[in-house]
Amino acid sequence: MPVFRYKAVANDGQILYGEIDAPSKDVAIARLQSSGHLPISAEEVDSRSNFFRNLVNRFNTRNTVSRKDISILTSELATLLQAGLPLDVALKTMAGFSTSVPVKNLISNILQRVQAGVALSDAMAEQGGVFNRLYINMVRAGEAGGSLQTVIDRMATYLERMDELRSSVLTALIYPAILVIISLISLFILMAFVVPQFVPLFEDVGQALPFITQIVFGLADIFRAYWWVLFSAIACAAWLIDRQLSDPAKRLRFDGWILGLPYVGGLIAQLEVARLARTLGTLLNNGVPLLTAVTLARDVLNNRMIAQVMESVIASLEQGQRLAHPLKESKLFPPLAVQLIEVGEESGQLESMLMKIADIYDKEVQTSINRLLTLLEPVLIIGLGGIIAIIITSILVAMLGLNELVV
Repeated sequence: MPVFRYKAVANDGQILYGEIDAPSKDVAIARLQSSGHLPISAEEVDSRSNFFRNLVNRFNTRNTVSRKDISILTSELATLLQAGLPLDVALKTMAGFSTSVPVKNLISNILQRVQAGVALSDAMAEQGGVFNRLYINMVRAGEAGGSLQTVIDRMATYLERMDELRSSVLTALIYPAILVIISLISLFILMAFVVPQFVPLFEDVGQALPFITQIVFGLADIFRAYWWVLFSAIACAAWLIDRQLSDPAKRLRFDGWILGLPYVGGLIAQLEVARLARTLGTLLNNGVPLLTAVTLARDVLNNRMIAQVMESVIASLEQGQRLAHPLKESKLFPPLAVQLIEVGEESGQLESMLMKIADIYDKEVQTSINRLLTLLEPVLIIGLGGIIAIIITSILVAMLGLNELVV
């Protein structure tokens, strides 16, 4: 039976930590509630990973608040507010059971400002950029509308879904990344250490080697003698690319070129549409005006070309036009997404339609990644196998020539 590590608050306000056996997370939460506790979180754990988790925690010395910390903090605050706790009591409770020093300090600073009469959104804005503009404006809208609890709950759901999308992309890319790294390391070892072992065998013969063998042996000599130049060149190239992309004009051209690539361009567009739609939908659901919501949602986009389109969207909205028109004219957004936005605007259900678009393109991103990996994996395997086959063939051809000379 699965084991869940839980964090809960007892009736007397005491913070409880522990583990509970349950067939599912919902059952674990129900059992905690039936015991009179207020469950804050319950996560399934694997006992086999305890050693590695403890090892990571021991060497984890970061002193900053991560995106994941903000997501967990928001989820915990939403749970406590839904349980009917006042904001200051909820923050005090969170500060008490937080195990991360940076997060504890962050919550304590917010609590002090709230107890001094400062609004939660203003207290968050004072925390040195830990909370982005989107987060702060959503909280401010919730405070203005008297629905802070609902806003925090929606924000927790939003951050959770965004983390799921980001994690799914990163998880899908782990295997091909490992495959590429192992392939490069294997080729380096083969060329720098294995192939040079055959060179003295053919040098003593005094016979001209086949052309392909000469090329392979020459590359092996370069790898062995100048490997540091190769790694330095790679590092310099990475630095140069990063420097070039820091120029807004060059980054804009690069992002436009990326969108034009087959498979990859479509995947990037789908990913950005899913992120934009979910952000816009969440902002509108929380009472943020459309023009302000589009301005804030623009900041979550990574592709500068699509972000530039949002500039024209903002200009169109200022002139009284609808959202879908400039998106259609840009031809960067999928036609389905634009059509659904048009339907949402005409029916007055833009918020719910945007959330539906986000769900659709979350699934599309998963499908596109699986298709891309299906194409990429055999290409990498065949490419690596082909290179190794060329190296082995070059040595075998030279050895066959050596046998003929002996005969």
